Amino acid sequence: MRFSDLERPPLDEKFLRGRLVRPGALWTQIDVLAETPSTNAVVAAAAAGGQAEGLVVAAEYQSSGRGRLGRTWTTPPRSALLMSVLLRPVTVEAARWPWLGLLVPLAVAAAVRAVAEVPAQVKWPNDVLVEDRKLAGILLERIEGPAAVVGIGLNVTLRESEKPHEAATSLELEKATTTDRATVMAAVLRELASRYQSWVDADGDPGAVLPEYRELSATLGRTVRVELPDGTFLEGTARDLADDGRLIVDSADGPRPLAAGDVTHLRTAGQ
Repeated sequence: MRFSDLERPPLDEKFLRGRLVRPGALWTQIDVLAETPSTNAVVAAAAAGGQAEGLVVAAEYQSSGRGRLGRTWTTPPRSALLMSVLLRPVTVEAARWPWLGLLVPLAVAAAVRAVAEVPAQVKWPNDVLVEDRKLAGILLERIEGPAAVVGIGLNVTLRESEKPHEAATSLELEKATTTDRATVMAAVLRELASRYQSWVDADGDPGAVLPEYRELSATLGRTVRVELPDGTFLEGTARDLADDGRLIVDSADGPRPLAAGDVTHLRTAGQ
């Protein structure tokens, strides 16, 4: 299905609640807002007020959406799936919480593959790509409580003329079999709930995430250039993930485990 600007329909909150909110399910409340500065801010405020895990807040438009490294995330109204969820994996030791930032993009990629038939992959640490075009971004924030607020921004009907930068893409541009945002949102939340519960049941064991991450990774095995938090750069081959989720890059000076950085995939001969 394809939508013109006037035909981009609103999210069906009743449909989403009927599909996802039920006794024993992870998702306990789904709210759809017409507009908000940031869904992450809304969910963080709810978490600070004692809200239990399972809250989902989506928005048709975000006026001050945020991505990683303080970047902005803005899209035309109803052209993207913009939502944040509240998770409280309190039985998992704090050192393993970073795996949430890797688990969530896996869920997004799996959902896109299943319902939209687009060959999405994950880019370390938390983007979703089609080839090297960015389809979705994830923002994970840990707050006191303890709690994790997970923001997801997925381009759905974004058009070529609306792209914020050349490397962006959308389900529409990738000729997805569906661009119905409610269908995609329900699939993302189902995939996320399944992986999250398996990870929690395994006490945060990386083994609950790592095999699928390796399978769907667009980064592992690639030559990469990483901008580090101190402004320096590192080049090498992204070999694997460490047990704490750090990216291991084989550089000229030997293996370097990286906890953070902005990764660029470099093309080599034959690519």
